[in-house]
Amino acid sequence: MSTIQRAPWGERTDPKRVSWMIEGAYKERFEKLAEHAGVSAAVFLERVIEHLEDELTDRGLPNWWPQPELKDGELPIDTA
Repeated sequence: MSTIQRAPWGERTDPKRVSWMIEGAYKERFEKLAEHAGVSAAVFLERVIEHLEDELTDRGLPNWWPQPELKDGELPIDTA
């Protein structure tokens, strides 16, 4: 059994508990990825979010996220 790295106690300045429903297979896959990385799911999620910051477009979304479909004559306006 491997040791899972967790964030040191008191390191987070504004910790929040997340509570949302996701498909079980995705949750299990995410937890396996975190385990493979040797960290808790919370630490893994924080690192994923930090990594995404480097991939954001001018719309504030990852470059792989679908572009919204524009209506004829409509200009893309950043509302984020």
